[in-house]
Amino acid sequence: MKVVNLKQAILQAWKERWSDYQWAINIKKNFPKGATWDYPNLAEALMEQAMIGLSPNPLILSYLKYAVSSQMVSYSSVLTAISKFDDFSRELCVKSLLEIMDMFCHRLSCHGKAEECIGLCRALLVVVDWLLQGCDWYCEKLRELGPSVSTETSLRACLDRLHTLMNSTKNRALVHIARLEDQSAWNNVEQSVMKVTEGLGSIPNQALATKLEECLSLVKSIPMMLSVQCDQPVHASFPSVHAFVMLEGTMNLTGETQPLVEQLMMIKRMQKIPTSLFVLEIWKACFTGLIESPEGTEELKWTAFTFLKIPQVLLRLKKYHGDKGEDFMEDVNVAFQHLLKLTPLLDKADQRCNCDCLGMLLQECHKLGLLSEVNTSCLTEKRAEDREFAPRLKTAENANIQPNPGLILRAEPTVTNILKTVDADHSKSPEGLLGVLGHMLSGKSLDLLLAAAAATGKLKSFARKFIKLNEFPKHISGEGSKSASVRALLFDISFLMLCHMVQTYGSEVRSRSWSGWAVIPSGETPFFETWLQTGMPEEGKTLNPDHPCFRPEPGKVESLVTLLNNSAEMKLVQVKWHEICLSIPAAILEVLNAWENGVLSVEAVQKITDNIKGKVCSMAICAVAWLVSHVRMLGRDEREKPQTMIRQLVTPLYGEHTLQFYNERVIIMSSIMECMCADIFQQTGATLRPPMEGQESIPYRNLLPAKDPIHMNC
Repeated sequence: MKVVNLKQAILQAWKERWSDYQWAINIKKNFPKGATWDYPNLAEALMEQAMIGLSPNPLILSYLKYAVSSQMVSYSSVLTAISKFDDFSRELCVKSLLEIMDMFCHRLSCHGKAEECIGLCRALLVVVDWLLQGCDWYCEKLRELGPSVSTETSLRACLDRLHTLMNSTKNRALVHIARLEDQSAWNNVEQSVMKVTEGLGSIPNQALATKLEECLSLVKSIPMMLSVQCDQPVHASFPSVHAFVMLEGTMNLTGETQPLVEQLMMIKRMQKIPTSLFVLEIWKACFTGLIESPEGTEELKWTAFTFLKIPQVLLRLKKYHGDKGEDFMEDVNVAFQHLLKLTPLLDKADQRCNCDCLGMLLQECHKLGLLSEVNTSCLTEKRAEDREFAPRLKTAENANIQPNPGLILRAEPTVTNILKTVDADHSKSPEGLLGVLGHMLSGKSLDLLLAAAAATGKLKSFARKFIKLNEFPKHISGEGSKSASVRALLFDISFLMLCHMVQTYGSEVRSRSWSGWAVIPSGETPFFETWLQTGMPEEGKTLNPDHPCFRPEPGKVESLVTLLNNSAEMKLVQVKWHEICLSIPAAILEVLNAWENGVLSVEAVQKITDNIKGKVCSMAICAVAWLVSHVRMLGRDEREKPQTMIRQLVTPLYGEHTLQFYNERVIIMSSIMECMCADIFQQTGATLRPPMEGQESIPYRNLLPAKDPIHMNC
C-alpha cells in the first residue's frame, strides 16, 4: 500500500472495504509510532473522516473502535479528537462519539509517563467542556422549540456521560491538575457552566434538571478540592513504625520473632498508636520494601519477610490482646480496608511481583486466624475490582515469570521436609539424599529455601544439619567408584550451600557464633567451621594466608601438586576432601612460585586450574579464598599472576563432566568467588571478567598505588 498520509490510507481502506484488522495491519506496517506508544494524529484523522456526513461512516467508525480496543491510540488522543466535534445538530454523530467514550471512560488511569498523564488530564478537561457545550446546545434547543423527545434523549445522553466522569473523585482530581496547567481552558469550562445554568429553566423534565444541577455542582467543586479536609486518623502516618519495619526487613531477616514483636509493641505504646493504624503502617512498610528492593536475593528476602515473618508477628501481637482477640481481628480488617485505598502502592507491588500481592497476603492472614472468612472474601473482592483497571505486565512476559510470593509460600513447607530428609540416616544409601540436594541447586531454589528458612527462624537448623552433612564424607570404608562420586558430591554440594548461606546472611549470623551449630560425635571442630574462621574472606575480616592450617605435611602437598598437574582424570576413591581443601592453598603457592620463576608456562597453570575446578567446586573455592588473602598482602605490581589464576578459576569449565550437577554447582561456585574477590580487583582497577563489547568501564576510586603494599592493621 503506497500512501502519502493517514487521510489517504483511511480513504483507500474505505474504498476497498477493508476489515478493521486488515486496516490495522497496514497502518502498523506503513506508519511508525510516535514518541509515546500510540500513533500520533490517528484518532483525529479517523474522527474527521468518519464524521463528514449527517450520520457517521460505519466502516471508518469501526476502524476507530478497533484502534481504541487494540490500544493503537491513547485515550487522551481520542477524548481530544471528540472535543473538536462541534456540530451538535447531527445527533447520530454525537451518539456515536458518546458510545466511543463508553468504551474506556470507566477505566481511565494515570500509570504511564509524566507527559502521558498530563495529556490525559488536559483531554479530560476539554471533553468536560465539550459535554457542557452539548448540554447547553440541547437546553437552548428546548427553550426555542419547546419539549422534544429526541432533544431530551440527546441531552440525557450527554448528561449521563458528564455525570459518570464527574462522579469520580479521581477524575475530578485529574481535571483539577489540568486546570492548574491550563487556566484558559478552565475559563472555557466556567463559561460553559454559566451558560448551562442559565438554560436550566428550559428543561421540562424535572429529574433531568436535578441531575444537571448535580453535575454542575460537581464541576464547580473542582477548584476547592485541595481545601477539602479528609478524615485525619485514616491518613495519619507514623514514621517510626515504618522506619523500624524497613530496617528489620533489610538488615535482620534472620532475627528472632519475639524481640521484633516486643520492640513494635514498645513503639505502639510510646506513641499511643491505634491498633488498626499500627497494623496499616506495618503493611505499608512491607509493600514499600517489596517495591524498592533490588532484584535477586534482596527481593526474595523482602518477599519472605512480608509473606512469612510479618503474619507470624501479627499472630503474636494478637496474643497480647488476650481475650480481646476478636477486637484485634477487626483492627486487622480495618487496616486492610485502609490499605485498599492506597491503590497506587498496591498496583506497583503487583507489577513488581507479577501477582495479586494483597490477595495472597489476605489468604495467609486468614489461615493464621487473623481475618474471618467473611472479611477475607469482602477484601479480596474489593481488590479484584480495583485490579481490573490496573496496569499489567505483557502476557508473553507473564508466561515466563513465576511470582516470588507464590514460590516463597511453597518453599516454607519444603524447608521443613528437607530438614527431615537431611536428618535421616543415609549411611547405607546416600544416593537418595543426593537427588534432593541436586534439586535444591536448580534455578533459584536455594535462595528461595534460604529466604524461607531465615524468615521462619530455621536458618540456624539448616546450617547445623548441612555442617553435619559436610562431615559425613570424612568417614571412608571400602568404597567403589560410584560411592566415591556420591561422597564427593555430598561434600561439595553441602560446602557450596554453606558458603552461599554465609555470604547471603553473613551480616545477620556473624554475631552468632558458629560454634556448637553442629554436634560432631568425635568432639572435633567441624571442617567447615575451621575453614570459615581461617580461610573464608569476608568484609571487614583480616585473614592470614600463612596460617598453620594451610601448611600440611610436605608429602601431601607434593602428591596433590602432582595429581593436579597430571593430565589423567582425577581419581575420587579414598580421597579425604576436607584434607584436600586444607592442602590446596599450599599447592597453589607451589604452583604460583613455579610460574613466577619460569618453571611453569601459563598453559600449564591453566591445565592445573582446570583440574582444580573440573570436578569438585569446593577445591576451587578454597584456592580462590587463599589467593584473595595472599593478594591482599601484595603491592599492585605483584598482583598480576595471582589475579590471573583467580580469573582462570572463576571461569566455568565447559564440556562433559563425570560428576552430576556440575552446571548447577559451577553457577553457585562462580557467584561465591566473585563475592570473595571483588574488592581486590577494585583496588587495582582490574576486572574479574573481560569487559563485554560496548560495555563502559567502571570508574574506580582510591586505586592502590604501584609498588606500595597494603599495610595490615594488627
